[in-house]
Amino acid sequence: RQRHLTIPCEMCIRDRITGASSGMGNVFARELAKEGHIVYGAARRVEMLAGLHQYHVKTLPLDVTDDASMQACVSEILQKEGRIDVLVNNAGYGSYGTVEEVPMEEAKRQMEVNVFGLARMTQLVLPGMRQQKSGTIINISSIGGKIATPFGAWYHASKFAVEGMSDSLRTEVAPFGIDVVVIEPGGVKSEWSDIAYQNLLKTTANTAYGEMAGKFKAAFEKTVPKNAEPEVIATLVSRAVNAKRPKTRYVGGYLAKTVLFFRKWCSDRMMDRILLSQLRN
Repeated sequence: RQRHLTIPCEMCIRDRITGASSGMGNVFARELAKEGHIVYGAARRVEMLAGLHQYHVKTLPLDVTDDASMQACVSEILQKEGRIDVLVNNAGYGSYGTVEEVPMEEAKRQMEVNVFGLARMTQLVLPGMRQQKSGTIINISSIGGKIATPFGAWYHASKFAVEGMSDSLRTEVAPFGIDVVVIEPGGVKSEWSDIAYQNLLKTTANTAYGEMAGKFKAAFEKTVPKNAEPEVIATLVSRAVNAKRPKTRYVGGYLAKTVLFFRKWCSDRMMDRILLSQLRN
């Protein structure tokens, strides 16, 4: 069944912006359009979305930290299409550094993009979904919304928030025929980890945490070649979009199921030991 989808694909990484022309957002938009859905991809730098036009993806400017931009984006889609069936909240980035040293301004921006932007886009599409008595909201979270590593406190705080918000929202909108789905990627090939860890070193250089941060970055860099292609996560999004009754959560990507299994059965102290063991060499 053809559905009208909006994908806020903006991926904000400090001063570097990659829109739906790369990464998971690009693949989501491209693959869903191939399935015959009417897809709108949105990002701050709309010129970065030009590569999606060949797949008949419609593009719009969107800044998830600007309320007027978000209102204008949703309003234009409703004017042109009359409805929005699916919202894929994909905008986000990872701000890495210690709790002690990450400036509060940056911490607030992390929450603004990853949580409040997602929440506001959801607010804007819900009235129409309630009126049509159907809809699906897909929130791209992370296994980092279930497990926390050193140096990722603000990123993990944002993803834990997305998980909790999604659970509350799911029960609120179920009576209106609206589904809420959480996608929890593990390791996926993208620029995300490289830039996040480079930022980590910038914030911890010449500090008491510098040596530990260097070991953390080195340990996780070893996993990067094993990360899954973004198409793996796009398949999960497609399943959620096309299912009559989608699951509440979909998990995929390198080590995703393994990590969540250990998180479920290990104590907090045991998880701490497992994570810190990666920093001993």
